[in-house]
Amino acid sequence: MTAHGGEERAAEEVRAAEEERAAEEVRAAEEERAVEQALALVGRQPQASHALPDRSGATAPATSPTPAMPDTHTGPTPSSPPPSPPAPAPDASVPSGHTSGLGTSSARHSPSSSHDHRARATAWAGARALAERLGRAAPLAAHRLPLDRALGHVLAEAVVALTDLPSFDTSAMDGWAVAGPGPWSVREGEGLLAGRGAAEPLPDGQALRIATGARLPADATAVIRSEHAHCDEAKGLLHATREVVPGQDIRPRGQECRSGDELLPVGTVVTPPVLGLAAAAGYDALVAVPRPRVDVFVLGDELLTAGLPRDGLIRDALGPMLAPWLRSLGAEVAEPRRLDDDAEALRHALVSSDADLILTTGGTASGPVDHVHPVLADIGAELLVDGVAVRPGHPMLLARLAEGGPCLVGLPGNPLAAVSGLLTLAEPLLRAIAGRSAPDRYSAPVHEEVHGHPHDTRLIPVVHRDESVVALHYNGPAMLRGIAAADGLAVVPPGGVRSGTEVEILDLPWASASPWTEGCFT
Repeated sequence: MTAHGGEERAAEEVRAAEEERAAEEVRAAEEERAVEQALALVGRQPQASHALPDRSGATAPATSPTPAMPDTHTGPTPSSPPPSPPAPAPDASVPSGHTSGLGTSSARHSPSSSHDHRARATAWAGARALAERLGRAAPLAAHRLPLDRALGHVLAEAVVALTDLPSFDTSAMDGWAVAGPGPWSVREGEGLLAGRGAAEPLPDGQALRIATGARLPADATAVIRSEHAHCDEAKGLLHATREVVPGQDIRPRGQECRSGDELLPVGTVVTPPVLGLAAAAGYDALVAVPRPRVDVFVLGDELLTAGLPRDGLIRDALGPMLAPWLRSLGAEVAEPRRLDDDAEALRHALVSSDADLILTTGGTASGPVDHVHPVLADIGAELLVDGVAVRPGHPMLLARLAEGGPCLVGLPGNPLAAVSGLLTLAEPLLRAIAGRSAPDRYSAPVHEEVHGHPHDTRLIPVVHRDESVVALHYNGPAMLRGIAAADGLAVVPPGGVRSGTEVEILDLPWASASPWTEGCFT
């Protein structure tokens, strides 16, 4: 293509974008109104009939407002005029349990126009906030867990030192415990070993063999490392080859903490070092929030679990990916179950689950075998988010099952769209249920211009390079090649960003860029 031809094509693309923006002007205004209302509803106190039951079945008082359901079709914004009269009854062609809005006690859905769907969609940031608020309103009950079972849980009680650490003066090195100035007379005997009781006081001018971790004898003033000492066995004297400073290589009692000091606050994730510190501080068990239990239902007749794609069938990419991903977020995940496109099978799976969160993949649109919305309506679920203004992944949904049942996140069937739904709805919900703190938000500049959607947020796989992030190719809704090489996702606002613009970054759980990704996908 010539340079002149390239300029003409670019100009045509600009004109087309401007025409599309003009055509969407009215719809964008309506969407903005819906987004504002959804965000307002996130902070609204729930009605008493919608209080979340606790795990025993009793209604628990909400410590934070439970998100009311964003009825983005009919409800007013805080500054809007009173609502108009109720909409007419749904068309007879709409299946039972479906209407054109969102109700307060059951899931409602209509296979209507894209305009209606856009008006229903929740802003990306609002959807994440709503999911987190929902999780905070339904925390798991804390349990006392033995140290060997506490890994990955979140502390519900602070870890407070039960003793001084160390609890007595100890030697930090193998060598000689000495008292006063040298040279020192060597006291005969095997010396001091770790785990032994208190030794006799050490008079000035004497030295005694000591091992790392051994209790220091009273009146000892320093420890001389073996390599910094010379023993004249003929005279029975010890000489230091370097200057000896009082207190050197001694770990004094309480150096790390004093009894009663707070070592770890509530909300700390129990890692292997946390277990070690708790044990050192005298703990046999920790009071922690259990890991949320998650059921994953992979929907679709067209999915294969082994072998090459064939005869119109494709491999299931989500089953192998979601379970370990959710575990990396601190969840306890049952083996994913594959369900055919059968409404009754899905209904049975949902009502029989005892998980804290259910994830479904696929079936969230309005196709002939997309059963998620009808089944949610049939079982009386409360649909909180029905579509998010984000690409990929806009058909995602968030619901709360009736009668104290678990929350449900419906992920789109396309792999990268499912990742988008996972990070938008499931991750903040799981984090809140488990009592985990939100990660610190941060931004990074993009290395090159990143195109955006005209109206929706885009989540783009990126990899960190020096002080910026590089957007990766293969970022279509059905692709995993880009995200497999990524260490984060860039949150690109509508319209895109120019080179050097800072965008919010969502770190992936593993968050490590591999050298082999350089140049492969950028």
